[in-house]
Amino acid sequence: MKKTVMISLLVSASLFAADYSSVIEKPNASKIIKEDLLGKATVYTMPKDCITTDKDAIARGAYIFHNLNSAQAGSTTPKGIVIKKGETKQYGNCVACHNIEKAQGGGNVGPDLTGYKAMFMDSGVRDNQFVFQKIADPRIDNENTNMTVNLTTKLFTPKEICEITSYVISTK
Repeated sequence: MKKTVMISLLVSASLFAADYSSVIEKPNASKIIKEDLLGKATVYTMPKDCITTDKDAIARGAYIFHNLNSAQAGSTTPKGIVIKKGETKQYGNCVACHNIEKAQGGGNVGPDLTGYKAMFMDSGVRDNQFVFQKIADPRIDNENTNMTVNLTTKLFTPKEICEITSYVISTK
């Protein structure tokens, strides 16, 4: 019995000791990292008529702000967001980092956006262009930001960024 166990262990060990280096993929990590690097921060000009008080546009902005992706967002989508069966659109999930009115599980990594309109917009401290730029490419004034770079990476379209901006600066 002891002899059988010992032989079995030796055979098993020899299987693990085999040279598998020829079948292990060895990608060029330096090349992959270089391809993944973002270009320089980009200044964007907010499109004309970007900011709106249209309730449907603001609802789309809220939907994008609060949902990670269409597969997990549920069946109720606001007017103007069409998700084809089997399609997944990656949304911002801004609420993972930011708190805002009516947020469920709002994060605390990014600034709290609760009362943003009254605090920053109505007081004149910030303007629509600032908010649009911050969502489009936040690196413009903070190169070490952890926020997603949304327009430069094409995560969002300019229209979607306009709708998110309209939502953030709206009265909730």
